[in-house]
Amino acid sequence: MFYQNKVVWITGASSGIGEALVYELARQKAIIVISSNQQEELDRVKQNCDKLQAECYIQFLDVTNPAKINIATTEIITKYGKIDVLINNAGISQRALVVETPVDIDRKIMEINYFGSVMITKAVLPYMIKQQSGYIAVTSSISGKFGFPLRSAYSAAKHALHGFFETLRSEVYHHNIKVLIAFPGRVQTNISLHALTKDGTPHGKMDEGQNTGITAEKCARQYLRAIEKDKKEILIGSTELLMVYIHKIFPRLFYKLARKIKPT
Repeated sequence: MFYQNKVVWITGASSGIGEALVYELARQKAIIVISSNQQEELDRVKQNCDKLQAECYIQFLDVTNPAKINIATTEIITKYGKIDVLINNAGISQRALVVETPVDIDRKIMEINYFGSVMITKAVLPYMIKQQSGYIAVTSSISGKFGFPLRSAYSAAKHALHGFFETLRSEVYHHNIKVLIAFPGRVQTNISLHALTKDGTPHGKMDEGQNTGITAEKCARQYLRAIEKDKKEILIGSTELLMVYIHKIFPRLFYKLARKIKPT
């Protein structure tokens, strides 16, 4: 199996896509490092990994804290001697109009969704360059392909990830380091429940289309296969992925459809 005995570090591992990635990797006998700022949830995920007889190491982490990121990276290298795969999956969504959203909320979303992934990648990269191998993946969104109502800062952060990691891919090619950008659409997770509103409180509601999305388990399988096959990008989802192609080929139709989204 591709992931057997590989050291895989996953951020945002305490729920949703991240948690599903952990269990799939556990079944494939990877050595998994799980990070999140939710200690109790990390403990729960580790207990489930223990049941699968997988090696799972908790690295509690706030992805907005540069010093803690460097300490965590050093601890993982000290413990395992390497990091084979880094999956930048930590993130938070948004449900607020541009006109109602104060800049501090925009900054918070950007710190978590963009700078968090950038800082962790920069911490890990020197070790991958030294070992002349590695895989770096980042979870974007189809909102990283186009702007979408109520998600201005979220979409902006995801667009920024695309620019950063596409550039990184070109720079690290000769070091045998592969880079994947994943663009999930609707996946059955709690992302909309925790999305930030205009005042920074959780949205607290499941999006109308969320429950009709693919399962997090299916998403995780496709995600990991894309890393294994050295894909540069992968769209993950169902019929909502058509919006990516509509935006590219029929932009007028896309904007017409986007205007119909209700600001609720």
